[in-house]
Amino acid sequence: MNKNKTIYWIATGLVCSVMVFSAINFNLKNPLGPMKGAFVHLGLPDYFRIELTVAKALGVLALLTPGIPRKAKEFAYAGFAITLVSASIAHFAAGDSVPFVIDPLLFLGALITSYIYFNKLNRDQPERFTGLPGQCVREIECDAGKRGIA
Repeated sequence: MNKNKTIYWIATGLVCSVMVFSAINFNLKNPLGPMKGAFVHLGLPDYFRIELTVAKALGVLALLTPGIPRKAKEFAYAGFAITLVSASIAHFAAGDSVPFVIDPLLFLGALITSYIYFNKLNRDQPERFTGLPGQCVREIECDAGKRGIA
């Protein structure tokens, strides 16, 4: 495994581990660490816990499952970035101490690293989804097909 792949998998593994841990911990009867009562403390409704759990599970699956289209992975990266920035803002607004505000931003750094190396590793690979059968995805492909050029 080359250096870029190693950095990518370490950063991606770290981010996905944190997302899985937090999604599971949100739903425990007695959450580990400072997560106990976190949603109430941050002023978030209880149903948001369920939404976050589902979104985090889908995001982790998108990042770790081979063959998922690039755009879906990019949506997962964007969703995780929004989640981490929002967590930092929520802790700041609730008056939590500096470590609670900075912690999500550290994982945002790992997410950004993962995304940079994801792009480095996949820059030469085309998008897997090419549209529906018979549907022209790009105008140039449609013109080529009309002229008999494949």
